[in-house]
Amino acid sequence: MELIIHGTGAMGTVVSDLAFQDKEIKITSFADELTTEKGDVIIDFSHFSRLESLLNYSEKNRIPLVIATTGYSDEVLEKIKETSKKIPILISSNMSLGVNLMQDILERIVPILYGNYDIELIEKHHNKKVDSPSGTAKTMLEVIEKGCSEKMERVYGREGIKKREENEIGVHVVRGGTIVGEHSVLFCGNDEIIEIKHTALSKKIFGMGAIKAAKFLVGKEPGLYSMKDIFSNL
Repeated sequence: MELIIHGTGAMGTVVSDLAFQDKEIKITSFADELTTEKGDVIIDFSHFSRLESLLNYSEKNRIPLVIATTGYSDEVLEKIKETSKKIPILISSNMSLGVNLMQDILERIVPILYGNYDIELIEKHHNKKVDSPSGTAKTMLEVIEKGCSEKMERVYGREGIKKREENEIGVHVVRGGTIVGEHSVLFCGNDEIIEIKHTALSKKIFGMGAIKAAKFLVGKEPGLYSMKDIFSNL
């Protein structure tokens, strides 16, 4: 498999190191801007400001695309959906198996626990992360909201003197040091707390997931894919 890595930052470097050790992969490009590069698939770990030009490049050259970048606007998301009608695109706010399994667990338990437990989400990342809350946290919030029978209100942080309302989801963000990534969802009831938590101990898990996604995407029909499409067959 000939691989193009878009984005030369920390995660792009992780993917490059992992791909170099994989005998099935040949890296044909490792860059922040693509011009004439060719390959079987692109893994994108760049910046959301680069996504529109990347989508144009992928569509023009008919190269499947794995998008691991977060922080993009609703307008860019619509462009991703439109482009996926012409080329296969896999998009995920988090490339780890554990996080995607956590989201699957949330889908199952939220409808059961809703109404009897207060729901709070806490996410932690390193001090260089620019988007807040994280893309993974936003995805988890969407999963939680879909599982609730009534409209929920997101409350970002808490201060002042105000009682918690019933249909709130508290969202709390921590940025500091070199925290790779941690996401916790707390269901707080009377005299008990249920906590679903995922902690990333290194960035390698995201790189390995992205490579698995790239291998999955090669040869696929145009469409919008997710990590669920990969892990459903494990």
